[in-house]
Amino acid sequence: MRMVSASQKKLHVIAAKTTGKAEETIIQQDNGILDLHHNAVYCGNGDKDFKLPHIKFEGKIIYILGYDNRDKWEMALGAQFGCVYIDEINTADIEFVREISTRNEYLLATLNPDDPSLPVYKEFVNRSRPYSKYAGDVPKEIMDELLKEEPTPHWKYWFFSFLDNLSLTAEDIERKKAAAPKGTKLYKNKILGQRGKATGVIFDCRDSNIITAQQAREYKFTLFSAALDTAYSQTSPDTIAFTFIGITADRKCIVLDERVFNNAELTVPKTPSDIPVDFTDFLEINRSRWGFARDVYIDSADQATITECGKYKRLTGCIYNFIPAFKKTKIIDRIQLQSAWMAAGDFFILSHCRTLIAELNVYSWKEDKYEPEDRNDHCINSCQYAWLPYKAMIGAIK
Repeated sequence: MRMVSASQKKLHVIAAKTTGKAEETIIQQDNGILDLHHNAVYCGNGDKDFKLPHIKFEGKIIYILGYDNRDKWEMALGAQFGCVYIDEINTADIEFVREISTRNEYLLATLNPDDPSLPVYKEFVNRSRPYSKYAGDVPKEIMDELLKEEPTPHWKYWFFSFLDNLSLTAEDIERKKAAAPKGTKLYKNKILGQRGKATGVIFDCRDSNIITAQQAREYKFTLFSAALDTAYSQTSPDTIAFTFIGITADRKCIVLDERVFNNAELTVPKTPSDIPVDFTDFLEINRSRWGFARDVYIDSADQATITECGKYKRLTGCIYNFIPAFKKTKIIDRIQLQSAWMAAGDFFILSHCRTLIAELNVYSWKEDKYEPEDRNDHCINSCQYAWLPYKAMIGAIK
């Protein structure tokens, strides 16, 4: 509201998921706009001059928009605005964010930790940086995410914890921390402030499921396997994913390595003819580190890559057998198996396999039915193709 007051522009915007949400959490609540600014007048149904809900303040108009209603916000976005405030930008329609980001002099947004693969992080949030004085407040995991993108001058990032909420006593904070079990997504999101979906997540990847290479070497391995899953799109975050796993004498499955490519980020995109050489190089590195995985698996739906790998083997006589993945086990059954192994301490991932760990933290059910979303799953699928032929060798015998 101070920036609105200082602006020379007449029109401004407050955007929330719905206009009702904006009223509840920003405008009418205790210490909300109307409580703090007695000269502000809210016209929830619009008036004869401005049809959209708006606040009149010091001769200026602040539109109240719900970014869930495309027709309404498209109608409003024909103008240039002074100040824009977006509440919970992580849940906003990305097209709305893109549109309004070019139509303001000043933009402020709030957000909660969410799926780090959402485009709002790459396109907006991760291009900001904290003031040096407060950089130490930002968790390392989030700072690593910020540093993936080139910074935009004067874009600032603030990380707030319970300690920044002066309405909470020390007892309140401890009670909130105790309510969320350690190691769960809820604890990581709400207590530690780390990114990753908190609801609808399929796998419960706990800290105990992640080990070091030194810890993995304490196990006796009886079999090695590897697989790949592909997505050649140059316009999506989907990846080409290689995984290498080992199965131990005491029936543990350990993901030992991964390699990931995203064609959208490559100057020279990968094609099916590139995969045999890249995959064989990956297998050779892990043969020297861990052991020989003679039979390796490729998504059976990817006939182009299977054909290229078969041709490569005929021409070079390479020692690996490229086999279409066994996919008779339904996706839900694969999820159930892996979830049970993770809960029982029979499934581990080496700590450097960051892409797989990130996918496990955000791979979610669809909101309208119980089947997985078709995203954040290429390393997960690759890993499953690697262990599917040997699932009887993993976990408790019963």
